[in-house]
Amino acid sequence: MNTLQNPAETWDMVIEPKTSWFDLRLNELWQYRDLLFIMVKRDFIAAYKQTILGPIWHFLQPLFTTIVFVIVFGRIARIPTDNVPAPLFYLCGLTLWNYFSACLNGTSNTFIANAGIFGKVYFPRLIIPLSVVISNAIKLGIQLLLLIAMMAYYAASGYQFNIGLTLLWVPVLILIVALLGLALGILISALTTKYRDMSVLMGFGVQLLMYATPVIYPLSYIPEKYKTIIGLNPLTWLTEAFRKGILGEGVLNLPMLGYAAGITIILLLASIMVFSKVEKSFMDTV
Repeated sequence: MNTLQNPAETWDMVIEPKTSWFDLRLNELWQYRDLLFIMVKRDFIAAYKQTILGPIWHFLQPLFTTIVFVIVFGRIARIPTDNVPAPLFYLCGLTLWNYFSACLNGTSNTFIANAGIFGKVYFPRLIIPLSVVISNAIKLGIQLLLLIAMMAYYAASGYQFNIGLTLLWVPVLILIVALLGLALGILISALTTKYRDMSVLMGFGVQLLMYATPVIYPLSYIPEKYKTIIGLNPLTWLTEAFRKGILGEGVLNLPMLGYAAGITIILLLASIMVFSKVEKSFMDTV
C-alpha cells in the first residue's frame, strides 16, 4: 500500500512483502475459510464434471487396481498377505496410498497450475494446496465405503476380523498421511518454479515410493537386512498401522508412528517456510 496515504483513511487489509522466513501469516487461512470451501467444491466437482460415470470412478479405479494386484502379486508372484484375503489386503493398502499420492501429485504443481490466478488477485497461496488435500479426503471417504463393503462381504462369508481399539488410530493416521502429502507436495511445488526437472522426477518418484511402502506386501515379508531401509520410510508404519486398525492384521509400532509424525511435522514446517518465501518472487520465474 502507498505509504503516503491520508492518515484519516483506514484499511481492512495491508498487503506487504514478507521479510522473514517465519513470517508465515497462517492466521489468514482462517480469514479466507470461505474461499477454501469454494476451492474444495471446485476441485471435487471439476474432476468428474464432464464424465459419464462421475464419482463412480472412485470405486472403479481402486477396484480394478486391486484385481490386477491379486492376479500379478497374489497369483503369479505369490507374495503372502499375512492370512488376510488378498483383495482386502491390497484394497486396504491402496486406499491409504491413493490418498497420499493424490495429495502429493495435486499439490506439487500449485505454482505452475495456478500462475494465472496468483498473478491477478491476492489470497493466501496455501489455500490452493489445502483445498486439494481436503477434496481428496472426500474421495478417500468414498473409497473407504468400498473397503467397508468388501469387509462386509468377507464377514458374511465367515472371515473373522480381529478389530480392536486400534481402529481409533485410523483418523490420526489419515491426518498424518494428509499432512505428509501436503508437506512434500508444496515443497516440490516451490522447487519446481526454479527447477522444472522436479516435475519429471515426480512422475517416477511416486511410483518408486509405492514399492518402498508395504502396499503390495506385508512388512513381515521383507528380509531382516532390508527392514531398516524400509523402516526409514514413514509411510511404512502408517500403512501397517492403517491395516492393523481396519483389518486387525498388521504392525502398530507406537515409537515408529511417533517417528513418522515427527518427520511429517518437520517437513511441513520447512515446506511452508520455503513455500512462503518462494511465493514472493515466483511470478518472475514461472
